[in-house]
Order: sequence, then structure tokens, then C-alpha cells
Amino acid sequence: MSTAKQHAHDHGGHAHEHEHEHGHAHDDRHPHGSGFVGALREFFVPHTHDPADAVDDALEASAQGVRAVKVSLFLLLGTTVLQLLVVVVSGSVALLADTVHNFSDALTAVPLWVAFVLGRRAASRRCTYGLGRAEDVAGLFIIAVVALSAVVAAWQSIDRIVHPQPITNVGWVIVAGLVGFAGNEAVAVYRIRVGRRIGSAALVADGVHARTDGFTSLAVVLGALGVLAGFPLADPIAGLAISAAIMVLLWGAARSIGIRLLDGIEPELVGRAEHALEHVDGIRAVAQLRLRWVGHRLQGDALVVTDDLPLSQVEAVTREAERQVAAHVRSLDGFHVRATAADPA
Repeated sequence: MSTAKQHAHDHGGHAHEHEHEHGHAHDDRHPHGSGFVGALREFFVPHTHDPADAVDDALEASAQGVRAVKVSLFLLLGTTVLQLLVVVVSGSVALLADTVHNFSDALTAVPLWVAFVLGRRAASRRCTYGLGRAEDVAGLFIIAVVALSAVVAAWQSIDRIVHPQPITNVGWVIVAGLVGFAGNEAVAVYRIRVGRRIGSAALVADGVHARTDGFTSLAVVLGALGVLAGFPLADPIAGLAISAAIMVLLWGAARSIGIRLLDGIEPELVGRAEHALEHVDGIRAVAQLRLRWVGHRLQGDALVVTDDLPLSQVEAVTREAERQVAAHVRSLDGFHVRATAADPA
């Protein structure tokens, strides 16, 4: 369905209004598949940005990121301490694996916290784009820590299968597993929501990390129920299942951060910027458009083809183009538009 938009431009000292007929609807939805598979994918590998609720101000975005890291750090440390106490009295290797993983999850908040603080620093002659990329480097550290914790959990589980040991206080193991699930899911929801709002792939990855921890806590509960049912190997088998699940689900977060480090960008954001430029009065076509994430903020530029206009009017068109892109694309720190005249032929 066509929609009409009024654009006011200042051409040569006089203003006029021009009505554009948009021949297409602008859609912010993301292709993730439908049905149960699509919902499951979005649950474990959510998008790293939420254009409907994005934060435009860079300092406020960083402040929200630091706040999310602080809250989740102390909540997960509290959950880890409770689980560790139960590990001591029960000897559950599955719960030990889950506790180690929860502790590593809490520790990953520290480099992310440092990255958000570094990202606030102004650009310098050495780092002309600033230090926002430290956030994605912290994301790589998170991925490495998660992978290491999965290896440690698998090693502990295999050792317990080879050298079985009795588990005591199984009821407390179940309670600790449920506490671990509740704490991790609360942290996951909070991290992912804030990460999407400010456009932080690292914070979203850390939220996915917490979510996988929550479900591995449920695996601990299943292992404990297996022990109660007379199958003692259920506990280390649950530990192995935890390790396998972590490695599989880790791929989505690693891919998201890797794409950002290679200056990859979500195609729908490019579409939003093109949409804004194509409907600026005086622009015939978009010859080139580039966007990239620097931490949780966007930067970019474009080359547009304009009508044969005086220099003063071309400058007015490019200023309006930059304003329109900033209005359509949230989390944008800098966007420069260059113009070239259309070929008279």
C-alpha cells in the first residue's frame, strides 16, 4: 500500500513542500523463519538490535550497558555461591559443571564492563574511530570463556563416569538447579533486552550465554531425578549434555560477533538508510551506501546522485539526506553524505 510523506526543503532561500509517493511499505521485521523453529531460533539467537526501542544517545546507551552488566554480575555471583554450597554437601558433578559455568558467566561481565567504559572515551589521533570496538573484543573473550567452561564440564563428567562417586542430598541438588535456572533466565532476559535496545552484540551474546546456563541448570535437575530413580550415571551424563548444548548454542553468538568484527551489518539497516535517502527531494539514486557497527553505535557514509543543481542547493540536499538517515536509523553516531551530479546524457 502506498504512503505519502511530506518533505520540506530550503532551496535557494525559499521553502517548498514536496509530496513523495512511497511505492513500498517499510518493514522492520526480520526473516527468521516461522513456527516453532523460528521461535526457538529467536529465543536462543536473538537479534542484536531493536529499532523500535533503540537508544539514540551514545552516553545513555553506554550507561544502560554498564548498569546491565553490574546488575547481572551480582545476581549471578549470588546464584553461584548458593550452588557451590550445595555442590560441597552433595558431590554432584553435574551441579559442579553448572556452578563453574555460572561463575564463568559472572566473570565475563568484567571485561564487558571495561569495554563499555572504554567505549565512552573520545577518539584520538591514534584511534580515530574511538574505542567502541573494545566491546566486540570483549565479546570474543566471552565466547572463549564459555567454550573453556564447556570443556571443563565435559572433562569432569567423563571422569565421574570412569570413576563413579555417590551423590548425597539429591533434593538440595534439585533445588539448586531450579535456583540456577531462575537466576540465569532473569539475567538473560535483562541482558538481551538492554543489548538489543543499545545495539550491543556482546551484551546480547552474554545474555544468550546466561540463557544456556539456565537450561543447563534444568539438565542438572533431570540428572538428579535420574539418580533418585536408581540411575546414578544420570548425573555425569547430564553434565556431558550440558557441555554439548553449550558448544552448539555458542555458534550463533560467535557468528554474530565475528560478523561485526568484519564490519558486517544487518541488511535491514541498510534498507532503512536507502529508504530514507531515496525519498529526499533532489536525490535521483543512491550510488553507494556503507554502514558498520563500532561497538553498539553505527557509523557510515553514502554517495548519492543528485539533480543538476547549484552548489548551495546540493549542500542543502546532502544535509537533509543526513538528517533523514539519522531519523530512520537509530543508534547512529555519524553519517556523511557526498553528492555527484547526474550525467546529462
